[in-house]
Amino acid sequence: MNHMTDLAKVPLTAPDIDDLLSHHAHALVRVIETATSVRRRYQFFVWAQSYLQTFVPHQLAVCGSYQRARKEIVFEAFNSIPVPSPVLSAVTDSGSALMKQLVGVWIERRGRAVVIDLHEMNLIAPGSELDSLIASGFDELLVHGVSRPQRPAEIETLFMLSSPRWRCNQQQQMYFELLLPHVHSTWLRVQATERELAGAQAAGAVPLRPESTRSVITDREGQILFWVREGKSNQEIGDQLGISVLTVKNHVQKILRKLGAANRAQAVAKAMNLNLLHSVGRGS
Repeated sequence: MNHMTDLAKVPLTAPDIDDLLSHHAHALVRVIETATSVRRRYQFFVWAQSYLQTFVPHQLAVCGSYQRARKEIVFEAFNSIPVPSPVLSAVTDSGSALMKQLVGVWIERRGRAVVIDLHEMNLIAPGSELDSLIASGFDELLVHGVSRPQRPAEIETLFMLSSPRWRCNQQQQMYFELLLPHVHSTWLRVQATERELAGAQAAGAVPLRPESTRSVITDREGQILFWVREGKSNQEIGDQLGISVLTVKNHVQKILRKLGAANRAQAVAKAMNLNLLHSVGRGS
């Protein structure tokens, strides 16, 4: 791991940083204000894909937090594009060789945002998990998190953002540095809320995934949700299922109403939270 620091890009220290902040001041305030209302996983997904996206464009977000009960960092992945299951498994397994390498790089940077070139990393420490990530089109990862004061190896939260064929620039790296405290606190709030709801569900008080919601989603709507999740347009979904574009549009509108979603991204996020996409078929 001694050579991993060679993979890190130097954070932005340009003298015109104040001009950049002034130019995006309104959007920065908006992303911070909206973060305070995020309490569920699907809300985090929507917030990250809308407001956070303005400053750090990404289609894959790996979010980790230290779980004291399990004595390890637990990672979850949010992806707005199809990502192979083996890749998702690797980036959400804190014990995988890939994640150990990535976490090690960030720790060596002593708490600074780091852009990791996966191709260079593969030359130093090749592995099947890293090969799979690169084969899926990912070239770089923007990694940042929060450690305990004076203890850089004791991670509280860690976040990894990327998109296929994406090259992170210094401005995006700077904004991630600025927004990290809000990403950190928002993710911890989500984790706390989900634990409370899971505990209430176990006690029989609050059903986390009500069967009544599952029952109102028809098989056809489930198929359409699956393809919306895959990023397909109405025309592409219609071609796949052998139905008209208008029929697809009508189904999408019904799905939005049933899930109480404002848009397709929110519908997908809620469907994921309710496990509505877990066993959906692809056919007509």
